[in-house]
Amino acid sequence: MAKGSTKKEDKGLETFIADDTIIDRILQRKSKRRPPARKVDLREVLREILLKANEFVPSDSGSILLDDPLLKWGKGRKGKLYFMACFGAGSSELVGTHLPDDVGIVGATYRSGKPYLSKDVSKDGKFYDVIDKQTQYESKSILAMPIKIDDSVVGIIELINRKEEVNYDNKDLSILEIFANYTSTLIKNALDARIFEDLSKRDNLTGLYNDRYFYERLELETQIAVDEGSDLSLIFFDLDHFKEVNDTHGHLVGSRVLKEVALLVDEVFLESGAAAARYGGDEFVILLPGYSLERSGEYAETLREAIARNIFVRERPAPGEPALNIEGVITCSVGIASLKKEEGKELNKMQAALIRAADRAMYRAKDLGKNRICLDGAG
Repeated sequence: MAKGSTKKEDKGLETFIADDTIIDRILQRKSKRRPPARKVDLREVLREILLKANEFVPSDSGSILLDDPLLKWGKGRKGKLYFMACFGAGSSELVGTHLPDDVGIVGATYRSGKPYLSKDVSKDGKFYDVIDKQTQYESKSILAMPIKIDDSVVGIIELINRKEEVNYDNKDLSILEIFANYTSTLIKNALDARIFEDLSKRDNLTGLYNDRYFYERLELETQIAVDEGSDLSLIFFDLDHFKEVNDTHGHLVGSRVLKEVALLVDEVFLESGAAAARYGGDEFVILLPGYSLERSGEYAETLREAIARNIFVRERPAPGEPALNIEGVITCSVGIASLKKEEGKELNKMQAALIRAADRAMYRAKDLGKNRICLDGAG
């Protein structure tokens, strides 16, 4: 089974659902609707959709794929479609993985926003056979339907190999279209409920956690690290030359840069279990439960490189404004520290010491020339 995924058997159908890390990422999208004050479990929603789809259009296997909202923003970013829920052969290995959003029949359906019926994939030039090879499964016919939220395509329902029939037909296509609309409504509800629940934890500009939530999480993770004897590391970084960009281009562009940095943070730390927050201004913190100083340094180096090579503000910051394509200006200085556990020491003092150590390491990185990483305690 894919790491962190869950499986359940209901009505004789074994389904596999992606883990919280992937679900959290997928739900980071905006909605035009007002959030209701109730909680929706997306896992159960996805499972229910697959059960119903298979009940009315019986198939050997099927999937719900949703796009990555963090990669949809801005040109030049390769989109991804995540297998959020699956049933059938190979599902346990498939769930939680992703495809480029321009690959195969699902990619064609996603990009066009139109239903797709392939009665014989062996004669279909859009068929992508890599997954069949990985799962040792033979796809014969495929039915794919776009899922839309607020008139924007966000994913695909895909069914493979019609049971009790040679292949799918237009009647099956019509039925699946109904389920696509049903799926859209349920995912909207899950999205809106999540926004309602998460609103107080998020920074309004970047979408990362805010400093208030960071302190709450730091307290929790410190307690866990002390109780279990596990590692806890903290990355502290701020942007080099950010003031120059603000002074030259204005605060609107500066805000845009901060949003794009947040996207890079999300991309780098997606599968790490980290909690990333905007600490204030152009300062950011990333809490890494279970990670040593050295392992955290590897993630930090990936982030430093991503920021240094990124071209910022590639789209117009406002109507009538030109794209700026800021390159080779914005970098970051990074400090990293790990929690030092001392017998009898109060937790809040350990937390404060961790923040101070990471902050000192960051300023040392600035003093040494910027665009670099410094580890606490390193010479």
